[in-house]
Amino acid sequence: MSSITELIKELREKTGAGFLDCKKSLEDNNNDIEKSIEALRKKGLAKASKKSDRAAIEGAVGVYSNENITVLIKVNSETDFAAKSDTFLDFLDKIGNLVLENNSNIDKEQFLKLQFEKGTVKDYFNSMIAKIGENLILNDLIVKENKNSNYSFYIHNSYRKNIGKIISFVEYTTTDNNPEIEALSKNLCMHIAAMKPESIDINDLDKNLVSNEEKIQKELILNSGKPSNIVEKILEGKMKKYFSEVTLLNQNYILDQDKTVRDIINQHSNYEYSLISFELINL
Repeated sequence: MSSITELIKELREKTGAGFLDCKKSLEDNNNDIEKSIEALRKKGLAKASKKSDRAAIEGAVGVYSNENITVLIKVNSETDFAAKSDTFLDFLDKIGNLVLENNSNIDKEQFLKLQFEKGTVKDYFNSMIAKIGENLILNDLIVKENKNSNYSFYIHNSYRKNIGKIISFVEYTTTDNNPEIEALSKNLCMHIAAMKPESIDINDLDKNLVSNEEKIQKELILNSGKPSNIVEKILEGKMKKYFSEVTLLNQNYILDQDKTVRDIINQHSNYEYSLISFELINL
């Protein structure tokens, strides 16, 4: 039979709660570890509710992958200090790998309801809020199915090899995923992290966004007193500049400003390289 000291040690390891909290919980529950864990979880939930309205603007983004899916997950914390801690990073790794184990395309709400250990993923979040002492929010969860595409990602301000403050990700197809193509894809991820495009090409932009931009630019031109017969020509130039700033293929390539991203990709046409999608997740 375990001594009270050993039980307290075990309970602390399993819950992360303090010595006195573990001791009291064991006393209240006749030294039953499982009942003591449940009691501490309930206390953790109470602590979590008090912290849930506090701003969580720091945190980290992680990427996880197996042969079937790739997962991008972002969890916010209140401070950068907490986000860099092993406790937080281990927590992010644990939930990222949990999504992989689920092995399906799942959204945030569904994930938080999944059964995990003796509760749900949401319960686990709340227990970590109590342990870390800060509000934690599952901000983004993106699951990509690894079908006929290839993937590459770039991590900026990394905390671990798969965790950082910014993660950019590209999905692409090619007839030969050789080192040259892999390097191109990695560089495109770096470009996306730096230039933050809204879409791959003009046709992918939100039509309302484009319409609103045209309206704003036209009003600015008219208010500047330009002759009405050249307004449309000036507007065309303004919109061309706008598209070159917000669409990936039309942006100047960050590693060669004399060329666009489209130009760089066309240089690899012998490999039939094609971008399918991209993601950019940052704090």
